[in-house]
Amino acid sequence: MLSVSPKLRPSLDPEFLPAALWHRAYAALVAKDAGARPFALVLVRKDGSVFRYDGRVLSAGHPAAALTLTYAERLLKFLLWMKGGPQVLVAGADEIAAALAKIYSPTGARAFDFDFMGEKIFGRGFSVEAAPFASLPAVVETSLPMGRHLEGCRIGFDLGGSDRKAAALIDGEVVFSEEIAWDPYFQKDPSYHIEGVHDSLKRAAAHLPRVDAIGGSAAGVYVNNEVRAASLFRGVPADQFEKHIRRMFFTLQERWGGVPFEVVNDGEVTALAGSMSMNDNAVLGVSMGTSQAGGYVTPAGNITPWLNELAFAPVDYRADAPRDEWSGDIGCGVQYFSQQGVGRLAKRAGFTFPSTLALPEQLIEVQHAMKAGDARARSIYDSIGVCFGYAIAHYADFYEVRNLLVLGRVTSGTGGELILSRAMDVLKAEFPALAESVQLRTPDEKNKRHGQATAAASLPALRTAQ
Repeated sequence: MLSVSPKLRPSLDPEFLPAALWHRAYAALVAKDAGARPFALVLVRKDGSVFRYDGRVLSAGHPAAALTLTYAERLLKFLLWMKGGPQVLVAGADEIAAALAKIYSPTGARAFDFDFMGEKIFGRGFSVEAAPFASLPAVVETSLPMGRHLEGCRIGFDLGGSDRKAAALIDGEVVFSEEIAWDPYFQKDPSYHIEGVHDSLKRAAAHLPRVDAIGGSAAGVYVNNEVRAASLFRGVPADQFEKHIRRMFFTLQERWGGVPFEVVNDGEVTALAGSMSMNDNAVLGVSMGTSQAGGYVTPAGNITPWLNELAFAPVDYRADAPRDEWSGDIGCGVQYFSQQGVGRLAKRAGFTFPSTLALPEQLIEVQHAMKAGDARARSIYDSIGVCFGYAIAHYADFYEVRNLLVLGRVTSGTGGELILSRAMDVLKAEFPALAESVQLRTPDEKNKRHGQATAAASLPALRTAQ
């Protein structure tokens, strides 16, 4: 076992084992190993994108060599949900490649990831194989100069797990916005989703003289406006998903006369909204809501075709970390930085809720208790903040970040202020250089009300006259 001793511990989650510290401890062990080997993970997509991560691992005969599989498996899991790809090449450690292939298989511990990273998202079988360094393909990464178009009459929408939002804009000014509660997760009928979104668009369009473009954000993975994977539609049977949901936004575009129509992951729009509001780039957006959403704006100001699904990114390396009920994996962000995380910690803090009280309502109760000065509620936000500080350091090992934008229902009110304060305490204590270089930000009031809708509406460029 590695010796990892966090300087700060979350009071309700004292066993939390920060990924950032674990990786640093493993790297220190590697640095002392004369037989340490270069190591690379490469993700390849059908569109020609190639992502590569280089590191070093212990020699195969090292007494602690078993740690290398933990290092490689957790690293691969992070990279898959950060960037995504159906083909994984492993160079420098053939025995690790073979072990990863068993883990990421239909019968392995990561069968969920095997399925999603293969057919569901990228439309081909998922594979992990060993490859010599000399045969690894060259890195090919792209970013997309999408968004920031505000001219004309536009609709922006955002689809979450508990509500759908829509706004009408004229030349960038919001003239109408609305939030409507819905419960999409276990709805089997595709029309519930399609007609619900269409209804929100109609209600926004009633406040515009015409509709020039529609832009949207939604939880999940969207590629070229196709729904590839999204918890919002988990209740829809597979055959109905393929028939009606996968191309639902093309169906809606047709209903609206074929106007420019763009839909991307809600985390990307969150980061874009922050970039537009702050007039700065290198933004990692993290939304703590029904789940945990992530998005990224590059230093050049572009969004990426990466997945940035930080809900599935590991942040806690303890062997008995909380398990996600959907993916089956442990220690991933959704169990810490979402309504699920609040519900989990609330039990540890001593809150007792009726079994019928849903997570959004549990969060509201905790927020009320926080406002009333309840020490139990404070311990929840304190614990989230400490865990988040260590998670930020881990994210910064993979993203170039100047601005970390934090938002979502979990971060509302004084609880959110405590989360950011404790996160910064961690950075100052453990990662002082990062504390100096990264700004932790929350949206201003205008951006809270309209930023997501404005950024979503700005996604499509208007067609130029021929």
